[in-house]
Amino acid sequence: MQSIHFLSGLPRSGSTLLAALLRQNPRFYANMSGPLAGMVNAMLGEMSGRNEFSVFITDQQRQRVLRGLFDSYYSDEFTADVVFDTSRIWCAKLPVLHTLFPGAKLIACVRHVSWIVDSVECAIRNNALRPSTIFSFQTGGTVYSRAEGIAHGEGMLGYAYNALKEAFYGEHAKHLMVLQYETLVRDPAGAMAAVYEFIGEPLFQHDFDNVRFEAEEFDERAGTPGLHTVGGKVQAQERATVLPPDIFRRFENDAFWLNAAANIRAVRVV
Repeated sequence: MQSIHFLSGLPRSGSTLLAALLRQNPRFYANMSGPLAGMVNAMLGEMSGRNEFSVFITDQQRQRVLRGLFDSYYSDEFTADVVFDTSRIWCAKLPVLHTLFPGAKLIACVRHVSWIVDSVECAIRNNALRPSTIFSFQTGGTVYSRAEGIAHGEGMLGYAYNALKEAFYGEHAKHLMVLQYETLVRDPAGAMAAVYEFIGEPLFQHDFDNVRFEAEEFDERAGTPGLHTVGGKVQAQERATVLPPDIFRRFENDAFWLNAAANIRAVRVV
């Protein structure tokens, strides 16, 4: 199959924007989060000891089956030279990805955690008449229960945060690059140059004044129209937070990737 790399990291941190930029390059294919990571998880489970016939499955067969998922999904209609597959799950699957694709790189998008919680809350308030799949379409929550819901270990944010730390401190961290949302929106040219250098591809001249992406059907079904819409110029937008001060303060020191002394694997942080 084509050369493949992976986009992952924290929610509401620029992965859709990064994909929208990458797909400007006619040699690249990139998109929002897709189904492959879930399919890999499902197949790992089906080939595990919980299946009584797993005694007939070797690790070589497991590897071929999982590679086959990618080969089949990104088949002939995907003509790009380089594919970027996106999922927050990939940070927790770096050993699997390294086994399947030893040369693949993982770009993890991050953002100050308080602003991630703020961004999710804004998405909910902007669609006040539509309960969201983010909270299982529940209608009785508050900003406090919503913050707690996404931050716990299996929540939208908490899971991704823990998965990122696993990759950041893991044995395959040399295949990981952390891309800060703040860098991407304030210096998109510099951010993209770092991405191209990391994956070893020739630099492409992107149009940072006209970036477009939308997933209307997906966002409508999720109860959050506009959640993945990208349009216009890449730029930082300064505004006040919608969060109560105590919630904002709770998360404001969680950007562990900024602690150079704790970067024991020398992960590149852009």
